Amino acid sequence: MVDRCADERAKTRARTPAKTPAKTRAERLARFQPASGMVTPRFSGLASFMRLPVLDPAEAADQVEIGLIGIPFDGATTGRPGARLGPRAVREASTGTRALNHATGVAPYVLAPCADLGDVPVNPVDTAETARRIEAFYRPLAEAGIVPLTVGGDHFITGPVLRALGAARPLGLIHIDAHSDTDDAQYGGSRLTHGTPFRRAVEAGVLDPRRCIQIGLRGSMDAADERDWALAQGMRILTMEEVCARGLPEVAAEARAVAGEGPTYLSFDIDALDPAFAPGTGTPEIGGFTTREALHLLRGLRGLDLVGADVVEVAPSLDPAGITALAGAGIAFEILCLLAERAAARA
Repeated sequence: MVDRCADERAKTRARTPAKTPAKTRAERLARFQPASGMVTPRFSGLASFMRLPVLDPAEAADQVEIGLIGIPFDGATTGRPGARLGPRAVREASTGTRALNHATGVAPYVLAPCADLGDVPVNPVDTAETARRIEAFYRPLAEAGIVPLTVGGDHFITGPVLRALGAARPLGLIHIDAHSDTDDAQYGGSRLTHGTPFRRAVEAGVLDPRRCIQIGLRGSMDAADERDWALAQGMRILTMEEVCARGLPEVAAEARAVAGEGPTYLSFDIDALDPAFAPGTGTPEIGGFTTREALHLLRGLRGLDLVGADVVEVAPSLDPAGITALAGAGIAFEILCLLAERAAARA
């Protein structure tokens, strides 16, 4: 009988770089390249983010500069579940991405060694324990100077990531979303949900609210406190109505001004997109960005000191056609280009 598990393990080892560290940046760039669709079909092999090599996070220090990570957790979702399956779906959708950004000319894998660092080992039934596991996973990466690009999972996951990345100094934030996610508590007083991560991060001192901007907010709210609290802390909120009135170039310029030159985190909730372009998400809101608009907005953020980023709330079970995962993969590639440019500038 054929040992299919052994065969899959052998394939994974073939995709995984040798443990011997590369000594020069040029060697690392050569080693950490995505599998070419001109050599092996994009529908073949084990799916990894962007078809990149898979690397154990414990071996990532001094090897890669950007690590792509999945956090398959949606235990803090208050509406429609399914985002725990987001990393797997985005990995599969991302196998169609290629090596060059046609609009900006950025070739991210030429600029920075990148690898898929796997998934955080979450506890699917314990939110607080999962928060501890996420923070413990990201702290060594932050200490090693590895910039994480995360795919969630619900938006709760951003909170513990920020605790790890912002432990040494508070970060700025560019947050593209339909919702502010600055609630205080939800459902019986729970303070850890996908509607509270940025309030918790400000309280923890890992976000500087005066360097935080939220873009694309729209729809109904449970209470005015969510937005009032954010404004009182000094956060800048650009509603979707203001985005439409001012235009994307002005919005990107203001985001850059608010973030400034300091270290900044970029968080993109897929429900920032209109449900016509991303129906597979937990809390869809009509009147959002088109995918084209989202790409143009992200391209306006080039050159910022981005120390991490995420794409969250892709729930593939709510979108059998897969267009939400495809949007998530495209957004992730666009953000990867931003991170790679920043890594090359620092090298």
